[in-house]
Order: sequence, then C-alpha cells, then structure tokens
Amino acid sequence: MSHKVNPKAFRIKELKDWDSRWFSDKNYQKYLEEDCKIRDFLNKELRGLSVESIEIERFENNLRVIINTARPALVIGRNGSRVTQLKEAIEKEIDTDGVKFKIEVREVKDPWSSANLTAQWIAQQIEKRMHYRRVLKKAIGKASKRKDVEGIKIEVAGRLNGADIARREWVQNGSLPRQNLRANIDFARANAYCKYGVVGVKVYIYKGKEFEDEE
Repeated sequence: MSHKVNPKAFRIKELKDWDSRWFSDKNYQKYLEEDCKIRDFLNKELRGLSVESIEIERFENNLRVIINTARPALVIGRNGSRVTQLKEAIEKEIDTDGVKFKIEVREVKDPWSSANLTAQWIAQQIEKRMHYRRVLKKAIGKASKRKDVEGIKIEVAGRLNGADIARREWVQNGSLPRQNLRANIDFARANAYCKYGVVGVKVYIYKGKEFEDEE
C-alpha cells in the first residue's frame, strides 16, 4: 500500500514555510491552543471571503496575525471597522495582557494561482448546485492560462450531483511531478456542504522547479 503525504508538509524544509512562526519552551501548549482558537475563529467569521491562509508570528511581547486574501476590502471593512471587530473578538478569546496585538491584511493578486482559493471557489460552485464537471473544466481552464502554472490536478469525492453511490473523479492538465522535492506544488483541501452530503475537493497546482539542476 502506498503512503500519501501532504505536498506542503513534505516540502516545508525545502520550499515552504510554517504558518505559525514562533518558539517557546515554557508556553508552548498555551501558544499552540491560542493559535488554534485564532484560526478557527477567523475561518468561521471570514468564510466565503477568499481567505488563502492565516499566518501567526510571535516575538517578544508581540503577536501579529497575517490574513492573506483575494478580497482585502471586504476583510478590512469601511475605515477598518471589520478588522477592529475581529481584533476585539480575538482579544476576548485569548490572553493578550501585555502583548501588542496586530492584524495585518495582505492581498493575493492572482487567486487562480492559489490552490486554496481555487478549491474554495469549486466548493462554493458545487454548493450552488452547479454541475461538477462544468465547474472543474472552468477551473482547469482559468488556472492553466496563468504563466506561473505548469500543471494542475483537481479531485472531487462524494455523492456527486446527489448520486446514491459516492465516487471520486479527477481531471488533470499539464505536468505534476509529485515525487520531486524541487517541484513547487501548492496543495489545498476544501469541503462543499450540500443537502445530500459533503463533497471533498483537492487541488494540486504545479508552479515549476524551485531550483535548477546542477551541471
């Protein structure tokens, strides 16, 4: 039997970086629990707003939460009102006494080059009862037109279109070398919550080799 590994976790040492960046000997358990609370809260509050990732950085008496999104105006709100509300709500969830807490919003310029945003869009379309094959073809077409995308693969699994028997189907375009550590592969999962059950979505986007072979 084969052993499947998350492509991002497989390449953290070589190409990727951690979503939580801090180090602590004494407060490791506390910080880890706070990070989980922050992510769960923001993913719930900002669902449907094209949030690609949430990064957390901790320094001495400093806590910074970075929200990467394709729709920064909706996340920030008018005159920063939504960010202020999110900050106040998070401060109630975790202990921020004596800590400088800041929320930073960064824009994702090309959503179709992001596996997470592509997976979210597919899940939203399936929830709207769009035919999954039409959705997959449209996503493949838009992502393949990007210059930095050399290959893409999309999988969907579940009771597709409300069928009685669940199944898995996938489409692929271009190359996707998943066994090469130098291959820069962006991977993401998303769930479409339909009346007939949950449909899972997986997206792999290959953006070329990060390092050239030595001559």
